[in-house]
Order: sequence, then C-alpha cells, then structure tokens
Amino acid sequence: MIDAHHHLWDPSRREYPWMAGDALDPIRRPYTVDDLRAVTKAAGVHATVLVQTVSSAEETEEFLATAAAEPVIAGVVGWVDLTAPDVADRLAALDGPLSGIRHQVENEPDDDWLLRPEVLAGLGAVAAGGWAFDLLVRAPQLPAAAALAARLPELRLVLDHAAKPPIATGEWEPWASGVAALAAHENVVCKLSGLVTEADWSGWEVGHLRRYVDHVLDVFGPGRLLFGSDWPVCELAASYEVVVDAAIALTGSLSDAERLAVFEHNARAVYGLDASGDTPSRG
Repeated sequence: MIDAHHHLWDPSRREYPWMAGDALDPIRRPYTVDDLRAVTKAAGVHATVLVQTVSSAEETEEFLATAAAEPVIAGVVGWVDLTAPDVADRLAALDGPLSGIRHQVENEPDDDWLLRPEVLAGLGAVAAGGWAFDLLVRAPQLPAAAALAARLPELRLVLDHAAKPPIATGEWEPWASGVAALAAHENVVCKLSGLVTEADWSGWEVGHLRRYVDHVLDVFGPGRLLFGSDWPVCELAASYEVVVDAAIALTGSLSDAERLAVFEHNARAVYGLDASGDTPSRG
C-alpha cells in the first residue's frame, strides 16, 4: 500500500497560516519521520508521498532531503513560485525525489488564478519537466481547473481530497457537477483523501462519506483514483489506521485488481515511483 498524501511539520520552526484557530490545537505540534514510521507500519503502508504544507521553497528543500534519507518516503510534492520568470530553473535546481508540485489554490481570492498567463507558463514548465501538479481546490475553483486540464493536456493533474466535498452539511452541488466536468479530462486523477475532515469531526461514520466516494469512483473510475491519508490533518477526526480502514471499506465493491490500483499502482504511475514504491523517477 502507498499513501499518496501526507505531511510533516514543526510549528516551533515555521508558521503555518492555515493552522490558525483553536479548532486545530490538537494537531499544532511537531509530526516527525519517527511518527510517520510508527503509523505507517501499524497500518501496513510501505511507501508514502510527502506533500508541501506552505508556500516555501525552504520547506520543499527540507522535504527532499528528508525523503532522500528516509526509505518510507518515496516521493515529494513540493512548492515552487509558479509565477516566477525563472520557474524552470528553480525546478531544475531542486535536488531529490521530487514527484510533483502543489500550490494552495483554494486560498487564492481569484477563482481563475490557475488560468493567469504567468501561472500557465509555470505549469507548462512543470509539465515539461515530467512532474505532476496537485490541485488543492474547492468547488468554486473547479471550472478553472477543468479549463487548465484542457489547456495543458500534457500536464498530469492530481485532484487533492476530491475537491473537499461539503460532507458535513450534506450539500451536493456545485461540487458534484464540477468534479464530473474535471474528470472528463483524461489527464486528471483524484485522491481518495482528506474526506474525514470534511465530515463532522466528532460524529462522522463511513456511511456519511459513501455518496461522495461513489461519485468520484463513478466519474474517475478506479484507474484514476489513488489513496491518501492526509495525515496528520486527519487526526482532527480519525487516527491513521481508522482512515485506512475507512478507505478499504468504501472501496469494498472493487475487484482485487481495481483495489490494488487505487492503493498502490496508480500512485506509482502518477508520481513516477518505481515498482517497489521506493525510488521516484520522472515520468
């Protein structure tokens, strides 16, 4: 099993603007590689993809160094300033197991930020280098994401957390239509991740997630879904093992081959990991 989405952080060393507010107090502490080893071993996960948490080139360099020294971390989704004129040089200078790039688009006030000319140029450099781009968006940014997928068909796009469906309130549109429109583009895959924290943190059940998971299974198919824990964020609502168990339960209708794709093979293909999940390579 490959966990295609998790984080590490240390609030004593770096500011995390998204972590403001009392509600996030339970996870406002360092989460280290030692912690990662413990939870992945207990859950039967043999490799992971470490994902950026802030818009920081320094964090990306630290993550790449951490991954190079830690066998369980198979790849890194880092950050680079996509609007920089020299973005291609900045990407080329990153040393280590870089598998993709991400920007917190959900926090941009412009819902069409992805379509700005300078951003498109930066994403073109990501595509030219053979990396994937993780889409951290919500429903309002989905139309721009679909337009991006059409504009850059050579860019592998990874929809994080299924675009954060409003599970806690039970809302359906415009999320469902937006996800379906994005899934119509074959260069887009979707992470089965981050859903427990979109539900009621203290009262969620697997059944509350099922309608939303069934929808992404329907529009993407098991060949374009990949599992991610979103640990340690998930700890606001569930432990690592509970998240893994929920994902297994929600994919219970799949064949063994389809489940293997969701929990391992798709992550290898999207992020350029080798057959063991241990060593990333550009693809």
